[in-house]
Amino acid sequence: MTTKSPPPWLVKLKEYPQISNALAGATAGALAATVVCPLDVVKTRIQVQQNVVGQVLKYQRTWGSLSVIAREEGMRGLYRGLTPTLVALLPNWAVYFSVYEGLKTVLSKKHHNEDGIVTQRMHSPLVHLGSAIGAGAATVVTTNPLWVVKTRLQVQCAAKGLGLTVRRAPYRGTWHALHRIALDEGIAGLYSGLAPALVGISHVAIQFPIYEMVKHKLAERGNKSPSELGVIELIAASSFSKMVASTITYPHEVVRSRMHVSGAGPFKGATKVVRELIKEGGAKAFYRGCATNLIRTTPAAAITLLSFELINRSINAMEVE
Repeated sequence: MTTKSPPPWLVKLKEYPQISNALAGATAGALAATVVCPLDVVKTRIQVQQNVVGQVLKYQRTWGSLSVIAREEGMRGLYRGLTPTLVALLPNWAVYFSVYEGLKTVLSKKHHNEDGIVTQRMHSPLVHLGSAIGAGAATVVTTNPLWVVKTRLQVQCAAKGLGLTVRRAPYRGTWHALHRIALDEGIAGLYSGLAPALVGISHVAIQFPIYEMVKHKLAERGNKSPSELGVIELIAASSFSKMVASTITYPHEVVRSRMHVSGAGPFKGATKVVRELIKEGGAKAFYRGCATNLIRTTPAAAITLLSFELINRSINAMEVE
């Protein structure tokens, strides 16, 4: 009896971990983005909303804002910007997890154990930090144009209610927006908000080391390896790390969203936005939408990282012989 040969794609997944990391990361990111998209729309609108004298802010609290959008724009309004988000997630998570895992291997120091076998130490905090920063920079440069499009699509139907001074003819979709921005604003428009986005790399530099640390603490506590952690343990580790990182680094998101809308360019305009926010509400203005963001990021992080771990485990458990 002859043994059936494994499909070529499965062989590739087993031979090249970067491919499985990319597939798992992109799939996990897409699942999470779809589930929390309505909260992302609310968060973005609260972030870019400007105080106008004599005008009550239209978007304030999470559930009230969701109700306003659903009533005025229907379900379509709650899912504005989902297409560029999904398009961006393929390169975003594919690049991120691939670079992250690759850098962990490169930056890990080889050593000999008691039996003289060469192994790699991949759990040093510095290794996780360096890997997270490198992966974050790679994804920011790769996907920034799509995040600009996402932000503009999420707010364009509510520009008047948000008090925005920048008005544009509506974009018909993701590709139309990319084409229009490239023609009208050039590279500067496509890379608007790059400066705060690069600052935001500190988010993953905080999140992933905490995530790895918590995983290993939970594994030690349960006397097992990190790959054997259960669903609840992975959710706890991912949620905790995401909440801590999001709260610490949140101000950069507000500045980035406003720069996306204004189209000032990668760096130009950041100082102006900071001054405007201080004038509008002081330090509090930099945390507009933070509550919505925490409500959004906790399940998003849990879904993303849990899915990534489980998909990767499933791929690694497949038989190729």
